[in-house]
Amino acid sequence: MSRLRTRTRPPLALAIPALLAVAFLLMPLVGILVRTQWSELGTHLGSPGVVEALKLSLLVSLWALGLSLLLGVPLAWLLARVPFKGKALVRSLVLLPMVLPPTVGGVALLLGFGRRGLLGPWLEDSFGITLPFHTSGAVVAATFVAMPFLVISLEGALGGLKQSYEETAASLGASPVRVFFTVTLPMVAPGLIAGAALTWARALGEFGATITFAGNLPGTTQTLPLQVYLLLQDRPEAATSVSLLLLAIAMGVLIALRGRWTGTPVAAREAAAAAPPVPDEAPAAAPDTVRDTGSGSESAAPPESAPHEAGHWPLHATVTGFNQLTLAAEPGTTIAVVGENGAGKTTLLRALLGLTPRAHAELRLGDADVTALPPHKRQVAWVPQDGALFPHLSALANTAYGLRARGVARADARREAQAWLDRLGVGHLAQRKPAQLSGGQAQRVALARALAARPRLLLLDEPLAALDQTTRARVRHTLRTHLAGFGGVCLIVTHDPVEAVSLADRVLVLADGRTLQDAPPAEVSRHPRSPWVARMLGRNAWPGIASADGLTLAEGGRLVVAEALPEGAQALAIIAPEAVSVHRERPGGSPRNVWPGTVREITAVGSRLRVLIAPGGAPDLVAEITPEAASELGIVDGAEVWTSVKATEVTLVRL
Repeated sequence: MSRLRTRTRPPLALAIPALLAVAFLLMPLVGILVRTQWSELGTHLGSPGVVEALKLSLLVSLWALGLSLLLGVPLAWLLARVPFKGKALVRSLVLLPMVLPPTVGGVALLLGFGRRGLLGPWLEDSFGITLPFHTSGAVVAATFVAMPFLVISLEGALGGLKQSYEETAASLGASPVRVFFTVTLPMVAPGLIAGAALTWARALGEFGATITFAGNLPGTTQTLPLQVYLLLQDRPEAATSVSLLLLAIAMGVLIALRGRWTGTPVAAREAAAAAPPVPDEAPAAAPDTVRDTGSGSESAAPPESAPHEAGHWPLHATVTGFNQLTLAAEPGTTIAVVGENGAGKTTLLRALLGLTPRAHAELRLGDADVTALPPHKRQVAWVPQDGALFPHLSALANTAYGLRARGVARADARREAQAWLDRLGVGHLAQRKPAQLSGGQAQRVALARALAARPRLLLLDEPLAALDQTTRARVRHTLRTHLAGFGGVCLIVTHDPVEAVSLADRVLVLADGRTLQDAPPAEVSRHPRSPWVARMLGRNAWPGIASADGLTLAEGGRLVVAEALPEGAQALAIIAPEAVSVHRERPGGSPRNVWPGTVREITAVGSRLRVLIAPGGAPDLVAEITPEAASELGIVDGAEVWTSVKATEVTLVRL
């Protein structure tokens, strides 16, 4: 009923011309149906000339499809993936046969490939190939006019495919050719199938270029459309019957595509709806979901160790371009990379992968300088923010992908992949496709895939962001257990202070692509050099200029501190939320920093409340109080309050 209520009646000024357009397109088709002599249809279609022309048309169209696939698929990939000068001209050449009059196309083919054309004499003298007035000429003509349909359809599909899939496959060790055939083509299969069907149908119906370039020789170049042209001269009833056959084939192709040509595929949605995602916390002991891993059942606790390539690979990288920094770390080091949006965190990871022109990394892993190596040979695995699981592969096949790319036998790769899925608590989902997984399950599979690829450098771009708190804690523990025995270096981009503190040995703070701070988590927590990092850690951070007794704040106001810095020094004042006192009346006693303000927001953090207060004459301030104190003080949004901070509770960090 709600759907009916949302429908609106189209205005007549648009509806009437639209109906006329439909009638205009429909009338010729109705004419064929009405004028067809249905009683003679079998006789007309079974005549020797028509059967011979049909066989020839099928032969020519299939050869044209094969040539279009051989030449058009690489061309579509080039147009979609490779930036080069003259791309607009190449794309115009692809589209030209679609807008060129067919007879003009035939003349152009004669002048290019004919016996007196540019290439024809060389083909005849060197290879004995004569295209005009030969079946091969009909194939060339059909390919010339039909291949653009394949290129356009496939280029559109490739353009809509996120490159993170291909980049992730490369980071797992797959060569460009392997990526193309195992990831790219399967994922754009609907576009490829649609383009191939349209190409075949167009080749089957080609007339103008064929008759101009290849002639109209029975049994040699006289295809079904040319047979219709001849029948119209002396047997129009038979021509109508044959036209009906071609019409039926064309409509069959369009119906089979079901909207894929117009960009509304339904197969993917139907496949996703066929099996809904299982709950994120599926019971591991359920008999119908536990996969036999050789021990009879899935273990709830992960094994103490997992297979990975033995070795130690210290990291040394010098990054130039948007990012300007030098990074060095010993084997087993985990570095949390933090910073504001646009600080260059993901760019740093992509530079280490060799996937971005914005920054270049001179990268050494252990004794090997991998700077000049392509991404698939660096042994640098990454997990992008969206996970980038290959939707056409199961969770098990996704996890085994990197191992297979490195030459591991299928059985061994699948066994090792299953072990990693079990470790991350998703072993019972091994046969599920990504569309059948929840967000948390998919992210755990993506982590398993990266860890299973035996990397020497592991890059994780917010790997736990999609997980709920309970699952995040479990996966964090599993990840920490693996990283403790990992012989390489791991970089984790995160906005979660718990991840930065619990997983990392160092915290790298970036600002505008440069290192602002690189220190152990405890040091960054005590003395953050970035207001953003301080706020991420839950602290108030006020930048300013040091004065005789404190800090002149950049946003206005003054702050009194116990230990002042040299006058004129740039500094950051750090105030813990629990050090902020909240009062309904102006407080007495010794506080040196007192401001009136208004409560703007109240949020719960564990068993305490965080209150955002906009004080007069100072920047916004976050205080942390108990629910009991909030109730006693009557703290609500919009309440007028007083805040105070003792001078001894303020820490100044020199910038």
